[in-house]
Amino acid sequence: MIPNANARHFLLKAKQRDLIAAVGGIERAGGICNFSKSTVGRWANPDSLELMPLDAIFALEEECGRHDMSEAIAAARGRRFEEAEAEPQANASIMSRHAETIVQMGELMSTGAMAFADGKLTPSEAVQIDRAAAQLERGLQELRKATANARGEGGLSLVKGA
Repeated sequence: MIPNANARHFLLKAKQRDLIAAVGGIERAGGICNFSKSTVGRWANPDSLELMPLDAIFALEEECGRHDMSEAIAAARGRRFEEAEAEPQANASIMSRHAETIVQMGELMSTGAMAFADGKLTPSEAVQIDRAAAQLERGLQELRKATANARGEGGLSLVKGA
């Protein structure tokens, strides 16, 4: 047996469970990556030997905006991810991130208002609200990254020459 094979397996299983939880649980994960609830349940079960196929990993990571599973796979091979360089246009970046977040919030509010207008919430409407909320959440994460970058640089001047 390969040394530390069990440790790697348990790390990957833990990251799978985290990824499934990050997208909203077993049923939602199955819907996102087009696998059955029982298959996704085996992925989340620490006693099962089954690991996710790459297409499922990619779909779930894209949905939640986290790359824990990919990072764990790289770490198991002795590699690591490196953060991309900060965007060069910090002022434009933070302002555009802020504007995008406002638009995404409006889309969530509009989707919710349309869904609640008739006093009923269908499963399809719930999915639409969830997607809009996930998009807003990703937008908020990007805005927070931009503001953290501005804070780290000692602030930004939004007015030329100030």
